[in-house]
Amino acid sequence: MNNESISSHLIELRSRLIRVIICLGVLFIAGIPFASEIYGFVASPLLTILPEGSSMIATQVTSPFMAPIKLVLFAALLVTMPYLFYEVWMFMSPGLYKNEKSFVMPLMATTIFLFAAGIAFAYFVVCPIIFKFFIASAPNSIQIMTDISQYLNFVIKLVFAFGVAFEIPVATFLLVKSGIVKKELLIKSRPYLIILFFVIGMLLTPPDIFSQLFLALPMWILFELGLLLSSDKKS
Repeated sequence: MNNESISSHLIELRSRLIRVIICLGVLFIAGIPFASEIYGFVASPLLTILPEGSSMIATQVTSPFMAPIKLVLFAALLVTMPYLFYEVWMFMSPGLYKNEKSFVMPLMATTIFLFAAGIAFAYFVVCPIIFKFFIASAPNSIQIMTDISQYLNFVIKLVFAFGVAFEIPVATFLLVKSGIVKKELLIKSRPYLIILFFVIGMLLTPPDIFSQLFLALPMWILFELGLLLSSDKKS
């Protein structure tokens, strides 16, 4: 590949990345007027189970403005992800063979679906269970008043961790399909990988055992699913 060809590819890649950034910026700006509503939706798993007389609070002067804006940026980033994958696909597709195209496109669609499924699982299943447990465990003498910034950081970290964790079947499939790792080796390494999942759960989730278990156990199940769908590369 000559220098001119490399330059043209870099220019094309830059153009596609600029379009992704523009899309992100447009979504962010469009979401700002609805920042309060978006934050209210994200906060609803906690707000619906708070005891009577409790509420969310802002402990910093800028929090009432910055927390919703930060959430809008994060939401815009999530919504932009499918478009980012599309631009990556359009950049890669001219250099792929027909059989590779038929393999990569479904793989990218599965990646987007699993990432969204991980976020949905964290928001609709994990968050309500965790919040109910923590609130029920609070002493009667304690009035629960959650800071909006701390809550947002907690939720963002949790949903992002689950979104990434739900990509395990894709990662397992790719490792075996490409021949980088033999399926038999992954099966033999299962006990060590399970320990690794719990370590990752400890590192990626908020510092409580329930968040860690809710992440580690699905990672284990998804790893087993990836193994089930995988087959070693034929030589």
